[in-house]
Amino acid sequence: MVFIWSKGPQKGKIGRMSQAENILGMALDIGFDLAGLAPFRTPSRSQQYGAWIDQGRHASMGWMETNRPLIEDPTRFMAEGKTLLMVGVSHSRPPLELQGGGRVARYAAGRDYHNWMGKRLKRLAKQMVAAGLIEGARSAVDAVPLMERSHAEEAGLGFASKAANLLHPRFGPWFFLGELVLEIELEPTPAQMPAGSCGTCTACLDACPTGALVSPGELDARLCLSWATIEQRGSVPHELRRDLGEWVFGCDICSEVCPWGTGLPSTEERFPVRPEIAESSLVDWLRLDPDPEVFKQQFSGMAVRRAGREGLSANSALVLGNHPQEEGRGALQSALEQDPSPKVRESAAWALLRGHGKDHGVQASVAQAVARESDPGAQAAMERSLELEG
Repeated sequence: MVFIWSKGPQKGKIGRMSQAENILGMALDIGFDLAGLAPFRTPSRSQQYGAWIDQGRHASMGWMETNRPLIEDPTRFMAEGKTLLMVGVSHSRPPLELQGGGRVARYAAGRDYHNWMGKRLKRLAKQMVAAGLIEGARSAVDAVPLMERSHAEEAGLGFASKAANLLHPRFGPWFFLGELVLEIELEPTPAQMPAGSCGTCTACLDACPTGALVSPGELDARLCLSWATIEQRGSVPHELRRDLGEWVFGCDICSEVCPWGTGLPSTEERFPVRPEIAESSLVDWLRLDPDPEVFKQQFSGMAVRRAGREGLSANSALVLGNHPQEEGRGALQSALEQDPSPKVRESAAWALLRGHGKDHGVQASVAQAVARESDPGAQAAMERSLELEG
């Protein structure tokens, strides 16, 4: 079978099962929901990946191009690797909002999944070594040059969707991936998939507000709100700001409209919402302390730290522009005049014009900010905002 649902072997029963069955069972026993084996070789979707890079659709994520040789030939990453143990864990939960509005992608609501999965993968490797099943392994969660979704598809953990993610009949799009590179050769889990496909559904393509899903299964990261609010280090492009809507960090739209992703039981107990999110507002995040050490401590162990203080504050400003509120106007004006980050200042300028541009004195205030702005990039962005929103 492709999906291993049963619990793994109990102590003293290892000899009754095959090596692969024992490994898969131990992976489930340690807390993963899915486990499968794939050959450690060039991923099946390598050619599509190369074409995607050649078209520049990886946006500012230069490491994807830099690591292309390793991704296309993973033996360069770990020469002694023979088999990939691919694992998945559900993170399904209800939608999440900051107090008073502003949305965060569901996966980022709790503790950083890298830590949760990484610890279990290392523990699993130690257990397998102790049981005599393997001699060594290398763990990875998202931050190494492996084409995870392609390898996971080969291992039977799901099927490729039109939203360029992996779907599972039981967990929909709401699951994390991780892997152990094993130094032994094992028979891959069977390649046939259970019933499940996108069929004629185009809900994700139709719902994407920026058209980032340019065709079934192909994402242009330059138009993606997740890239814009998490990965890129410059300002969110003006052409994406209105479409940002309420999204402060990430975007779940394509997953939320997916028929496979609705009506699923919550697994929130694994990754409970952190108070830094549940008890915060857009204004709070706009006013985050600019001291990098304070920011790191405040969001320690959380995925939202990836955006950095500048990113979260600037994104919060933009969302306050899309959904204006009186308290937000005061916070935006203060950020425009006093924030040490040019990125935050120019984002506040756009937000004031977008949300309060008809209010007395707002356009004049932004014009004055343009005149005193010392950063050329921020000054040009403010001028662009006046042109588009003034």
